[in-house]
Amino acid sequence: MNLRRTKAVARKEFLHIIRDPRSLAMALAVPLVMLLLFGYALSLDVDRIPTLIYDADRSQESRRLIERFHGSRYFEILGMSDEYKTIEMKIDRNECLMGVVIPNDYSKNILSGKIAEVQILIDGSDSNTASIALGYAESLLQMYSIELKSEFINRRGGGRLTPPIETRLRVWYNSELKSRNYIVPGLIAVILMIITANLTSLTIAREWETGTMEQILSTPLRPKELVLGKLTAFFCLGLIDMLITIGAGVIFFHIPLRGSICFLFFTGCIFLFGVLCWGILISAIARSQLLAYQMGTITSFLPAFLLSGFIYAIENMPEVIQIVTHIVPARYFITILKGIFLKGVGIKVLWLETAMLIVFAWLVFILATRKVKQKLM
Repeated sequence: MNLRRTKAVARKEFLHIIRDPRSLAMALAVPLVMLLLFGYALSLDVDRIPTLIYDADRSQESRRLIERFHGSRYFEILGMSDEYKTIEMKIDRNECLMGVVIPNDYSKNILSGKIAEVQILIDGSDSNTASIALGYAESLLQMYSIELKSEFINRRGGGRLTPPIETRLRVWYNSELKSRNYIVPGLIAVILMIITANLTSLTIAREWETGTMEQILSTPLRPKELVLGKLTAFFCLGLIDMLITIGAGVIFFHIPLRGSICFLFFTGCIFLFGVLCWGILISAIARSQLLAYQMGTITSFLPAFLLSGFIYAIENMPEVIQIVTHIVPARYFITILKGIFLKGVGIKVLWLETAMLIVFAWLVFILATRKVKQKLM
């Protein structure tokens, strides 16, 4: 391989990028815009659940229960209702998610030591949000029930009620339970895969459309020199995008960076190289820029967003889909990013994911070189 010819191709690509300031501005601005939009708009936190309360008992005991809902950060009490129909109407209009119905015999049953029932009405259109809201409500009612039992036993002179199991929770790595700390590191991998794959997917296809590929065919340029030369310019651009997204995640979203920056940079370079080679491979397959862009978008955005564990847990997917996810490089890079950002782990823990990224980058580079060689021959 001739380094001089590789530098010449890289210089040509650098000049092409610089001479197109609009594309350069888009390549640098789009990752930041996407990170800000997704980071602020995409949230899996379920709190401040719009709740309407129907208190048919109107007693001191029912007001104590209502105060529990008022004091919880997970519920936002919209107001009080005088009948079922109001709750049904609000739920149908998407004005509230949950309704709490306290029956008229609630205080009577509480004071007599009987079982007091409370009805929870939840809009199950969004099953995930509904199940989380139901869990919050059941937890609140269970804690309040234990408190009432303890008071009842004290009134009878039987001592204090002690739960058979005392639960002490300790949350590791994301103690505030903010979904933003989980989403933003995954967003970095998704954005980098989309941007870099689309950038390089147009390179060789553009050469065919503009007619400059015939000139390249007449030179002694080898396939590896062509691929590495074209990758160099976009690799530098990808590094800038990576620094922008990581900096935005730390500065704007205050994502904790507990791990090694050097290890993050090392794995990020491997991921960028593999994805850029994938874009070159697509560009070598498709001679049309439109087709290459469409193929690049489909093979980068959809797998990175849906099959990488970014939002949907891979363990919950069908077994066939779980097998398919092993060929998605974003899966391994997202695991590495979350390990570095949230857990502060390094190569000792993430060696398998790092090895898989290296294997992916090497295989795609070989495939891209061979495909370009077929085109040049």
